[in-house]
Amino acid sequence: MAAAPGEPGGTGTAGAASAVLRRVPWPSALAAALVTGYVTLFVLASVHTSYDTWGALLILPALMAIGTPLLARIAAANPERDVFRLLLLAMTAKLLCAFPRYLMAFVLYGGAADAKMYHQKGSELAAYLDQADLLGGVHYDLGMKVAGTGFVIIVTGIVYAITGPSLIGGFLVFSWMGFWGLLLFWRALQIAFPEADTRKYAKLVFFLPSLLFWPSSIGKDAWMMFCLGLTTYGTARLLDRRFGAFFCIALGSVGTAMVRPHVTALAGAGLMVAYVLRRRPQQVSALGPLRTILTAVVLGAMAVLMLQQVSTFFGTDGTGGDAVNQVLSETSRRTSQGNSMINATAPEDAAPKFSLNPAGLPVAVISVLFRPFPFEASNIQNLIQSVECFALLVMFIRAWPRLSRLPRLFVQRSYVAFAAVYTLLFCWAFSTINNMGILSRERVQVLPLALVLLVVPATTAGRGRTAARRPPPVWRVSPGQWGARRTPDPPGLPPPSVPTAAPAPAVRSTAAPPSTVPPTPTVSPTSTVSPSPSTSQGGSTAP
Repeated sequence: MAAAPGEPGGTGTAGAASAVLRRVPWPSALAAALVTGYVTLFVLASVHTSYDTWGALLILPALMAIGTPLLARIAAANPERDVFRLLLLAMTAKLLCAFPRYLMAFVLYGGAADAKMYHQKGSELAAYLDQADLLGGVHYDLGMKVAGTGFVIIVTGIVYAITGPSLIGGFLVFSWMGFWGLLLFWRALQIAFPEADTRKYAKLVFFLPSLLFWPSSIGKDAWMMFCLGLTTYGTARLLDRRFGAFFCIALGSVGTAMVRPHVTALAGAGLMVAYVLRRRPQQVSALGPLRTILTAVVLGAMAVLMLQQVSTFFGTDGTGGDAVNQVLSETSRRTSQGNSMINATAPEDAAPKFSLNPAGLPVAVISVLFRPFPFEASNIQNLIQSVECFALLVMFIRAWPRLSRLPRLFVQRSYVAFAAVYTLLFCWAFSTINNMGILSRERVQVLPLALVLLVVPATTAGRGRTAARRPPPVWRVSPGQWGARRTPDPPGLPPPSVPTAAPAPAVRSTAAPPSTVPPTPTVSPTSTVSPSPSTSQGGSTAP
């Protein structure tokens, strides 16, 4: 049968084209296309927009360039599999969430957000810092006290002094800051509670929509997330007796106390309980009791300072029950506004009373962690938030076998005690917030520790006794790199191979030349060994 006209030529052309396509380095071509597109976008944005917009195109790759090597270093010494890709994906997702957070604040709400004020005053402070003689002292009037809003303005001004006053760039920097706080929460769980399902925890804490979205704006939320993560990381190192614990705790506590000192007091209460329940070492040195006493004194002094800071921050007299009631009642009155109000309020001039009865704690936990419910949503934002809250409620219900172990783990694992105490106190204190929108933002300060309760080791199905504890991860680092002791080998794994001494050289026979002596044969495990009591390596029998 004759071939169709042009068929050989067509086949040759198609083969040549496929060969050319196979020789194209597609990863390099894709990278070149992305870089070309990014440069083109940057040029167009710099011509048609202000630095508020196109400055983000400089800040975003700079943050990725700084963060990627740090994540690679963390992943290289981490026992989790494929952890670098997970961390890189989490950082990318967190940075990208800064853009919808910006659109919500300045498009949906028309700029009626705290981020606008922080941006304006932070830009003024950055301009002053650029012209001021820092060695001669800084004299700048914020127009308000430093604690609280004033401190966030200072942080924003310092950021803008480095990056330049870019609004979207500021969102990116604060979102990046919040990511490192989430990473510190994850590292704290690996250090202080290695038996937990740390892989599941990483997926929850890095990709829960609330933790991705809310701490991605210029403001207090991202700063609190970073400082709370640092405090929790220091707490984990203290409970595991690692170096640098007090430095992390002090630095994180100062950062939270300058913005929301009442949250610092809640974390301090959880730390005190966890330290009391901390497992005692098997071998106690002579200075062990003295160190314990000194640590208790330092923690007590920090607690007193935090209570005084809370009293000063809220302008109350003393730190007793009346002062606490006054603060919580005033919080409920101030948040009783807008269409997202939870409960009916008293008149404007009267602060509603708040009960300190612990019997209301279960209701407070449900209100803070799982509301709004879908039928309570008053707008599209609340409806989206209610979907996440309902999913979280389902996860807690399904995790009941794990949660049933909490009373036992509370005593056995001091980090679980820290997470549980902080979660309960936070829910009790923040249940006074009477606005669902405000509650959704404030909730992110408790979610990383509340999620710890979902990843405790599960029980054995169908048996009354608990399953064997998950072996701690084997770290791929030398002792001391993370300030930790080398963990023991998990049970069930074969012991590490011990190098054996090299076999002695064979004894050469004097009757044969050295070149004719064969090498010593290796006895296989299945070969039979002569029952002779003793034989020489040269093959001759001893007399």
